[in-house]
This record gives sequence, C-alpha cells and structure tokens, in this order.
Amino acid sequence: MPERHSAREILALVADESTFTELPAPIREPKPDGPLGWPGYDASRARAAERTGEEESVVCGTARVDGTRAVLIAFEFGFLGGSLGERTGDRLQAAYHHARAHRLPVVPLVATGGSRMQEGMLALGQLQRVARESALTREAGLPQIAVLRDPTTGGGWATLGAGADVILALPDAQVGFAGSRVRPAGADPAAYTAQAQVAAGSADAVVPPGELRETLGRWLRLLTTPAQEAPAPAALGTPDLPATGWEAVRRARSPERPRAQAYLDAYFSRTVSLTGDRCGGADPDGMLCGFGERDGRTVAYAAQTGTATRPAGYRTAARLIRLADRLDIPVLTLVDTPGAANDAEAERQGAGAAIAEVFRAVASARVPLTTLVIGEGGSGGALALAAPGNTWATPDSYFSVIAPELAAAILKRPADEVEATAEQLRIRPQDLLELGVIRGVVSPG
Repeated sequence: MPERHSAREILALVADESTFTELPAPIREPKPDGPLGWPGYDASRARAAERTGEEESVVCGTARVDGTRAVLIAFEFGFLGGSLGERTGDRLQAAYHHARAHRLPVVPLVATGGSRMQEGMLALGQLQRVARESALTREAGLPQIAVLRDPTTGGGWATLGAGADVILALPDAQVGFAGSRVRPAGADPAAYTAQAQVAAGSADAVVPPGELRETLGRWLRLLTTPAQEAPAPAALGTPDLPATGWEAVRRARSPERPRAQAYLDAYFSRTVSLTGDRCGGADPDGMLCGFGERDGRTVAYAAQTGTATRPAGYRTAARLIRLADRLDIPVLTLVDTPGAANDAEAERQGAGAAIAEVFRAVASARVPLTTLVIGEGGSGGALALAAPGNTWATPDSYFSVIAPELAAAILKRPADEVEATAEQLRIRPQDLLELGVIRGVVSPG
C-alpha cells in the first residue's frame, strides 16, 4: 500500500516553508447528528477530529509552491475517509471564491472515498456545487492542477480530480470512480491505479512525493506566465530547397532529418507534458503536447512525431489548444505525419470526430497560433493542426492533399509515374509559398 500523507503532511510537502496560510472556515449552524439526524454521526465526527486534529475533511489555504502563489485544498482521509459533506462543500466553495477574487490557481490535493453517507443526498449534492465552482474558475481563466493521493475515488475523483486542467498522481495511488468496496467481484485492481489512469489518458503524470513540489511549481509557473506573442520562425535567406516534388518527399521521409523532439529541445529551455485525451486513450508515440518556457514566458505546443497520428493524439492536441486558449497562452504546432491513422481500430476510436475536434479548436482559438511543417504534411491529418494564415515550412518538408503513391493509385497510374505525380501535386516548400499555402520557408536549426 502506498504511503498515505495527512492533510498537513501533504501541505508541508508541496508548500514553501512558512508560506501556508489557512483560510477561515465558513460557519454553518450545527444540527444534532447532521441534516439527516443520523444516529451517532456527531460522535463519529468528534472521534475523527480527535484522531486527526482537524474539524473537517479538507484544509484550505494559500501558499507558495516553488515560488508561485496558489490556493491549496488538502483532503484529510483520516477524517471520515476524506468524505464530502455540507461543511466540506462550504470550505471548498470559499476556497474557490478566494482563488477567483485574488486571481490564483487552484491545487486540489485529493484523498477521498466519496460522498458522506450520513448526510445522504445533501452530501452527494455537494458534487454539483464543487463542479460549478470549478467551472466558474475555468471561465475566469485560472488553471486547476490536481494531485491524486491514495485513495482518490467516487465523486472527489469525478469533480476535483478528473475535472482539473492538469492531473498529477502519486505512485500507486488508488484512483477510480469505484472505491475498493463497491467494485464488481473479480475486478482487476491494477485498473484502479495512478499508473493505469495515466496509461488510459485520464491523468498526465505519476510524480514521486520527493519531486512533487518542484513538478507542481513548474506547472504553476508555466500556466501563469503566458508569452505575449506567438512564436516567430526565422526565415531563411537562401534556403537549400528540393529540386523536385519527389525529392521533397524523400527529404521529408529521411531518417536523418530532425524530428519534433529535437525542435522542442532546441526551442524551449524546459517543458512539461500534457498526456492523454481524457476519453480513455493516449498517443505518446504520435503526438507530443505540453507547455514550454521560452525567454521566461510560456508557449503551448502540439507536435506530431512523424508517425500516423491516432485519434487519441488528435483529442489530446485539441485539449491542449483549448486549455492554452483559456489561459491566454500562444500555441506552436509542429506538423509531421504521413496522415491520420486509418486502420479499423482508429475508425472504432472515432478518427473523424477526433480530427474534427482539432479543426474546431484551431478555428475557434483566440490566442496566436503558429505552425511549422517539419516533415511530412499528409492530407487532412496534417492540415488539422495547421494555423490558417500563419503556417511555415522547413526545406525538408512537403505538404500534400494526398501522398503521391496514393494519388497515383487513385488515378490508376503505374508505379513508375509516382515521381511525376509528386511533381504535379506541387508539394515542395517553394511551391507552397508560391501558392500562398505557407508564409515562408524557415531554418530547421
């Protein structure tokens, strides 16, 4: 079983020394044994308070996390299993109000078994209350970064946890909507872990306790310091451009040219990764998403890696663009794919709808978007990530309505006419510039 930290212990783990200030708890007129008159409820709360030193299942306050101010919400699992009741809801609402009033990000440090049975539907209704506070905070353009502790189950996972913009988790933490006592008989316990949630695209990263403050601080810093302008590619003076369409294809497919990770490493001083589509999938080999620091400011990125992009990759990119847009962070996209994955499994996973999500996210974004085509630009699966009117290309790239081989096949041309077809498609960087598809050709260095 993973180590379980108390609310005060987890606060000490993430907050800079001597910076935590607890928020005053709202006062609710007590009723004997709670709103339902549940026999023994007052005695249970008294024992929980004596055992933990807390008056409720959450401790809320402000602190600096590796230098960045935030509102912290720490659950105390030792207090009736970290369950949510009316007084819990009061505290959570007050914490979110404080965050919006002072323009602070919110960090729920979640450890809960769900809603408090002794308060019945009034306890369950707190989830709607919490969801509204989270939604209002989202509309205010403030980031929410959840840390999943052991356990994070029930409504606490479905609101404060899964509803956050970024989700970090402690190793081996139990995470799932169903708690251990209510799962189907024979359910695989491995599916209810932090690691499983990351693999399924429902969380972004597993972070060891010793690295939590630094990691959380990096996320907070990046999500609260947006760059003021879009990334600006450096135009080439005399570019080494491909002589023919087929040469452009060969150069784009060459294993020697730089891939997305090389560009990201060269451009950013540091990055954090956004992982998963929040729909049960991830495409870590096909789409790199996250936020990076450039000259002390933040730029979001969504980068194809040269493989066929899967539906989860497109959904993750759409999630990234929507989040960046809400936080007023400009976006850089790197296009490099032979096309969207088109196997049967990709169709079952909703390839068309996933690509449509990216088109919609790009089209509706209010922040500056910049695109650099760094390799293959294969049809709509590449175009979805391209910024209208602000797309650039490197000399070892091409952009095409369809791959030359497939175009020849559709036109019923023999294999020896593929190269001529590539020429007819006018897919070289200089062709794209002449046609007005891109703004310029830029250095890959």
